[in-house]
Amino acid sequence: MAASIANRKNPKASALVTVGPLTRLSRTMLLARIVIAMLIFPLVLFTGGSALQAADCEDTVARHMVGEALLAANFVALAEKAGMTPDAINAILKNVAEKSAIQEFWITDSAGHAYLTNTGVNFTFSPDPAKQPQASAFWPLLNGSKDIVIQDARKREIDDQIFKFVGVAGVDKARIVQVGVAAANLCK
Repeated sequence: MAASIANRKNPKASALVTVGPLTRLSRTMLLARIVIAMLIFPLVLFTGGSALQAADCEDTVARHMVGEALLAANFVALAEKAGMTPDAINAILKNVAEKSAIQEFWITDSAGHAYLTNTGVNFTFSPDPAKQPQASAFWPLLNGSKDIVIQDARKREIDDQIFKFVGVAGVDKARIVQVGVAAANLCK
């Protein structure tokens, strides 16, 4: 009888009234379900998007890093042609790294020894993936089989930090010109 009276007074409320009166417990459960749905739906909806956004972000960062490595390759070629010493070039690389998003420069001779770097670390690239699982991927830049290598962020050999590296071949001679950014600093 309450349903028929409510329907006559407010026809729009008929759906609510025909369900019957909600007890306090059933109202609380309904509200809990609505709140949970409100929290879960965006999570489900946007979780797939966040993975795509991260991939797009890393792809964009990689393209910028290729440009930075190409600029570094041209800079080093011109600097050496002009007679700059490795110490002077390293000072410039260090200054650039301190003022930009690029954290590391690794620029080698034709044997894979990184003699130009802002890090101060003595490092030589190896072609052997068993010895250097991360760094060996850049060896093809030395032998001419690749011009550009883009590596996903991964653990590196020298300290187990996660870094994203991009490398290009030298423009003046066989060499690796690599730039790196810590994964923690990607897509901030």
